[in-house]
Amino acid sequence: MRAAAAGLLLAAAAVPAGAQDLHAGRAVAARACAACHGVDGIAKLPEAANLAGQDATYLTRQLEAFRGGGRVHEQMSVIAKGLSDGQIADVAAYYGAVQIEVVKVPGP
Repeated sequence: MRAAAAGLLLAAAAVPAGAQDLHAGRAVAARACAACHGVDGIAKLPEAANLAGQDATYLTRQLEAFRGGGRVHEQMSVIAKGLSDGQIADVAAYYGAVQIEVVKVPGP
């Protein structure tokens, strides 16, 4: 049995006027998130969530819940407590703007 092969093409999408700062969000992602979730939002650990392309509002709410104690995770709670409202908004907007396109690779 052959497994289907697929590749991921990742790119930051154009962001509408008035949106958060994607460059700042990428910097937060590189510093605080990349070890587990990858700077591109593709998880580096099997137990970590993929964040690329997730809804920015959802990501913001989850980070706020980790920071406020409404949602608890050993690592995420500590990381989120160190983020300001602006940093949360920026990193959520950045990961939300990452587009994933599945590219079908023809088999042999």
